[in-house]
Amino acid sequence: MPGIAGIINKKVGEENKKDLRLMIECMMHEPFYTSGTYVNDKVGLFAGWTCHRGSFSDCMPVFNEKRDIVLLFSGENFADREFIDQLKSHGHEFDDFNASYLIHLYEEEEDRFFKHLNGWFSGILVDLRKEKVVLFNDRYGMHRIYYHESKDEILFSCEAKSLLKVRPELREIDMKSLGEFFSFNCILQNRTLFSNIFLLPGGSVWTFRSAINIKKEYYFRPRMWENQPVLGKETFYRKLRETFLNILPRYFYAKEPIAMSLTSGLDTRVIISCLNNPPGELPCYTFSGMYRDTFDVCIARKIADTCHQPHKVIRLDGKFLSDFSKLAEKTVYITDGCHDILGTHDIYFNRYARDIAPIRITGKFGSEVLGTWSMLKKEISLCEKLFHPDFKKYVKEATTTFTEIKKGHKLSFAVFKEMPWHEHGRLALEMSKLIVRTPYMDNDLVELLYQAPEDARVSKRNASSEIRLRLLEEVGNPSVSKIMTDRGTAGKSNHLLSKLKQLLCYSLFKTEYIYLFQLPHWLIKLDHIFASLHPERLILGRYQFTHYRIWFCNEISYYVREILLDKRTADRPYLNKRFLKEIVDGHLKGNRNYVNEINKILTAELIHRYLIEEI
Repeated sequence: MPGIAGIINKKVGEENKKDLRLMIECMMHEPFYTSGTYVNDKVGLFAGWTCHRGSFSDCMPVFNEKRDIVLLFSGENFADREFIDQLKSHGHEFDDFNASYLIHLYEEEEDRFFKHLNGWFSGILVDLRKEKVVLFNDRYGMHRIYYHESKDEILFSCEAKSLLKVRPELREIDMKSLGEFFSFNCILQNRTLFSNIFLLPGGSVWTFRSAINIKKEYYFRPRMWENQPVLGKETFYRKLRETFLNILPRYFYAKEPIAMSLTSGLDTRVIISCLNNPPGELPCYTFSGMYRDTFDVCIARKIADTCHQPHKVIRLDGKFLSDFSKLAEKTVYITDGCHDILGTHDIYFNRYARDIAPIRITGKFGSEVLGTWSMLKKEISLCEKLFHPDFKKYVKEATTTFTEIKKGHKLSFAVFKEMPWHEHGRLALEMSKLIVRTPYMDNDLVELLYQAPEDARVSKRNASSEIRLRLLEEVGNPSVSKIMTDRGTAGKSNHLLSKLKQLLCYSLFKTEYIYLFQLPHWLIKLDHIFASLHPERLILGRYQFTHYRIWFCNEISYYVREILLDKRTADRPYLNKRFLKEIVDGHLKGNRNYVNEINKILTAELIHRYLIEEI
């Protein structure tokens, strides 16, 4: 995804500039990216950036009027217009639609500058008056910064491959991290897959003087929000309503076109309903599969129609499957291995979403922030025979680590650990194609949620749903609240009928999920016997628009066989070579269900090939 990269050391000369060019080249994934560099030998900084053309960050580097302060900023900042107008009233000149005003905010606020920032971002600030360089990021750590620290230098980048490209000695997989990768589909504790490459913690301000004299500080800690008093239920709701309506316009202010990624759930319909755009001004789209329109599509279409907005369906098709090998390799490469093969469709969907608008508004993280929905609940169930005996200790250690990090405030775990660690891969892939925005991680909203009474965030389908339905009915479009979600909530029916609808929806969802991911081996054999009748067409497509278990057996079996039965894969020290062949043969013949195992091994192998060996 677009971002910053750089080297801080005392060396002067062409070597740093050459390395910087290589780092930036690794990050140029699309022709609509723009890039540049900023070099200052005096402070030992060699930095560069990539960004979407026309985006908030497409104005780098930014200087103040005296040109003694320089800012490289990647990502977005969401401020109220009154706040920006106030800066203009002080005599500063800048473009309202880009990051140029931030340099003037620093001039006026200096060290308080970082606390005013709101969004996902990272940046480098060069204050020539004080001969210091400051590396910083957003308080959640969502806009990732990888770094490697040695005695003589600091290397940093939004993409690990930039560091791997210029320092070959870093191209080594960390076994502890790999155990977490197999167990939880992410790496924990701000470590990475790569030995001696780490993540800048959220809310960091690292100040460099004399190149490598570092002062590591935080401008934000979660406890600043955790210690707030809990509000009464009605007081909390009134503040939530006021806050949500206040922050929403921040996310629709842009020079570039905006479209909404609309689903059947409550999170996106609260946005589109409370925004109350004029008819036809907010294009909407929904992702769908091959067999039929998903419930997401059918319901989102009704919501868009009720709000008088246009709606399109972006559908997976045969081209996705025919291009799968290239798309899978791009998925792993672009995300530094943080998004696995079962997420390959994300690169396909967002490529076509960009054709509608370069900015995508989503309801991401609404259920995690407003409710207690979790994406990182427990370890992935993989067959133990998959691993070499010497590697199993790392898989078990991952469970112990996870148990420890989950202790503490539930909301802090969600927004400061789960989201930046588990969801980075998907977000990085999406943002490689377009700009993703969600109001549900606005600082003002998240801070308020720490004051929520316990019963307001109890469950995704109960208390937190009631809050969103109330928002729809009181300040949004009441008609939208009467449209049932794909899980059977909302809608206009009596209590008994409502419960029956929820039970039916849950049963359909669970049946589809089990059929794709958890079908036991004995039922797989039965499914294989009736394969010619295509039972999947009766079962699938209502909720899940991807059917990787079946694709691994059929349309992309060639790729599974080519990669997993290759000698390079079999010789990986953490795998059980004999069982690997059993997995491939059993799944591709339709006698076994190893979709999760194939996904993880394929992803791990592509990490080796495209990030370690062939970068």
